[in-house]
Amino acid sequence: MKISTEREDFSERLQQALRNAGYPADSPTLMAREFNVRFAGHAITVHAARKWLVGEAIPTQEKLRTIAQWLGVGAEWLRFGGIDAGDAAVPGSAGDLHSRFNSADIKLIADLQRLDEHNRQLAREIIRMLVRINRQK
Repeated sequence: MKISTEREDFSERLQQALRNAGYPADSPTLMAREFNVRFAGHAITVHAARKWLVGEAIPTQEKLRTIAQWLGVGAEWLRFGGIDAGDAAVPGSAGDLHSRFNSADIKLIADLQRLDEHNRQLAREIIRMLVRINRQK
């Protein structure tokens, strides 16, 4: 019985963190998509996201850390509760970045990090050039 309550409590905190970050708390499709662009491991299914949202399962610690960083809350709070979600925000983490970057931007950054150093430097130079051109308009 304790496990069921633990899962349900996690689900409530997850839904609260999603709402606080400006996401709907009832869309496993959106949650799976947003999670997958941030997670370096195997992608999750919509079914897995649904299980997290309805309190049928709790993600692994690695996935939990990704969710917490994405939503700008502490991983410990998300998993176990305790202090308020607002107090558990991680300064400088994805919670702050959410308002500045959409999922396509985050995927682009992840792709950039997968490049070797030479190609990463080339990509930075191209972006700087595009910014200079854009400023001249």
